[in-house]
Amino acid sequence: MKKIITSIIIFISVIGATQAQTLESYFEMAAENNPGLQAKYKDFEAALQKVPQVSSLPDPTFSFGYFISPVETRVGPQRAKFSLSQMFPWFGTLEAQADAASLMADAKYQAFLDARNRLYYSVSEAYYPLIELNRLKAIEQENIEILQSYKTIANSKFKNGVSPMTDVLRVDIMLKEAQTNLGILNKKEKPLLVTFNNLLNRDENEAVVVQDSLTIESLPENFRRDSLLTNNPMLDAIDLQQQASEKSELAAQKQGLPKVGVGLDYAAVGKRTDMEVEDNGKNIFMPMVSVSIPIFRKKYKAAEKEAQLMQEKYSYQKEETINSLTSGYESVWFQIQQQKDLIDLYEAQILESNQTLNLLFSAYGNSGKDFEEVLRMQQQLLKYEKMKATAETQYQTALAKLNYITAKTY
Repeated sequence: MKKIITSIIIFISVIGATQAQTLESYFEMAAENNPGLQAKYKDFEAALQKVPQVSSLPDPTFSFGYFISPVETRVGPQRAKFSLSQMFPWFGTLEAQADAASLMADAKYQAFLDARNRLYYSVSEAYYPLIELNRLKAIEQENIEILQSYKTIANSKFKNGVSPMTDVLRVDIMLKEAQTNLGILNKKEKPLLVTFNNLLNRDENEAVVVQDSLTIESLPENFRRDSLLTNNPMLDAIDLQQQASEKSELAAQKQGLPKVGVGLDYAAVGKRTDMEVEDNGKNIFMPMVSVSIPIFRKKYKAAEKEAQLMQEKYSYQKEETINSLTSGYESVWFQIQQQKDLIDLYEAQILESNQTLNLLFSAYGNSGKDFEEVLRMQQQLLKYEKMKATAETQYQTALAKLNYITAKTY
């Protein structure tokens, strides 16, 4: 009774894990734990810290001077001098610099979103081969069981003098080959698990619960084509970088205009002892105004030119990205259609092969002849089942790539 209860608990736990561990849940794990994606987000956060740096006034200047030999004035000797001044850039300079930094930070965020979408595609690309592997192992195991039954039948017919010993040897050769293939498939599981778990940044030996089968749906023509160039993080990032360069050009122009400074000088004056004068020993206050004269124009012109060249760069980069996305869409859409056609073909071939195999096996059961044809058709059926499993995996992987290209949100 205790064993039964334990079995039920384990069964319920497995069912719960299967329901919980969907591909979308693995997306969430990867988004939370992947170090590469976290680095992208830190890059965005670091860019945000640039905004207060470029939008703040320069630090005020304070100076102090002490007269070793006091300077005599009418009201007394000057003992020390204090100065405080603040420079102000031309109107709109700080705003333009802040806008440029803010837009660059927004571009970093779009780059983070693109990295997240690319990570989702990488997770999908590592997830579907695990499903394919499980299906190939199941197909190969079923093939072994069928061949073992064939071997038993062939051995029985040989003992009864109905069929030759070569039938037993043939099936035995194919059985050893199938057992070797299953062993290779079992060894293949380890690197696939390591690749998948590394994307989630967790222990390499962590169990991965995958779907038992893949659903293949017929997609409408030009599926998600209208989303290709809309709200795409790669294109949005380029647009924001171009806008930031425009603000940088404006900031460079304003930096080439005069800067105005205001300040206050305070001089500490000692009293005269040799005579009494009006305002004897009165300290001196002197408001100051200064203006920078930007006569060395080369650096300002170079900064403007740099911003203009960056705008041209981003324009070319956007055009190239659009071309790349368009080409990528057409290529991956062909792959999806190709795999769908192959899946339909393999399904039909599997159906016909099963029918043919049943007829051949019935004929062999009656006559004991043409066992080689039975084995050949069995292997043909096995090939189509494996090819269908691979085609379904490639279909889903291509669909995941299309979702990445069109910036599908989950």
